[in-house]
Amino acid sequence: MTHLYRIERTDMQLHPEVAAALAANQPVVALESTIISHGLPRPDNLGIARDIEQAVRDGGAVPATIAIIDGDPHIGLDDAALKAIATSDDVVKVSVRDIATIAARGGTGATTVASTGHLAALAGISVFATGGLGGVHRQARESWDESADLTTLSRTPITVICAGVKSILDVSATLERLETLNIGVLGYRTNAFPGFYRADSGHTLDWRVDSPAEVAAVLRSRRELGTDRFGLIVANPIPAEDELDADLHDSTLTAGLAALDREGVSGKNVTPFLLDFFHRETHGASLTANVKLVLNNARVAAEIAAAYAAQG
Repeated sequence: MTHLYRIERTDMQLHPEVAAALAANQPVVALESTIISHGLPRPDNLGIARDIEQAVRDGGAVPATIAIIDGDPHIGLDDAALKAIATSDDVVKVSVRDIATIAARGGTGATTVASTGHLAALAGISVFATGGLGGVHRQARESWDESADLTTLSRTPITVICAGVKSILDVSATLERLETLNIGVLGYRTNAFPGFYRADSGHTLDWRVDSPAEVAAVLRSRRELGTDRFGLIVANPIPAEDELDADLHDSTLTAGLAALDREGVSGKNVTPFLLDFFHRETHGASLTANVKLVLNNARVAAEIAAAYAAQG
């Protein structure tokens, strides 16, 4: 398989297991590291990171958690590196625009959805699992606040398995932007676009797939027709038994948005503020849901990667 996006880099460190799997056309799933360093509380974050990697293995693929360590992009982490990302206080959050700067300075950083997708594609990995995609923020008409995930996916050949976008975002505007940017969206065993903590955001999708083989067939067609230079989203809803209670979700969201306005939080601080608010006000139920959906996405991504690799 030819990866037109791939660039050979002497400073990109591939974990031996990942390198061997790619060389043999075996399934590999990229994983972000920001969820480890900034998205989950210590000390549970390290154990959960290991669980996410195990979920990929259980689904039949090799996990490749991505981070930048001492200036070098690492595609796949050993346990010592995973522990460093989970426990070090000097790990910074790195998006695509930050990669070159932190590399030049020899720093250590955790990759976001955007930078993980970028580095995964450079390494020749085509499937990526995460929790929720970034999108257009509420009040974006005034703030112009839109996640770099969207523009990065518009030019990156990566398939992202996620539970939609967080309900704290403007879901309708996000879907409009995805269409404008030529980023395809497939509902995995659903006709509804997921809302992260909830399986249904209230928005209907045009396309549904019901098996890893169906997704793999789409990936093969994208490669053959040249549309794989754009990203693809496989929207995998949180399992019904793991959803956040609807009334709790709606009341917490309303209160959180009010608190956001009252305290004057804006820009890049909006998402962490609201996620922390959800965690506190739901007494940890939102965090539990977050972990459950990430594990589910990791397993499904592995099954898709395995089906795609089997097609050759």
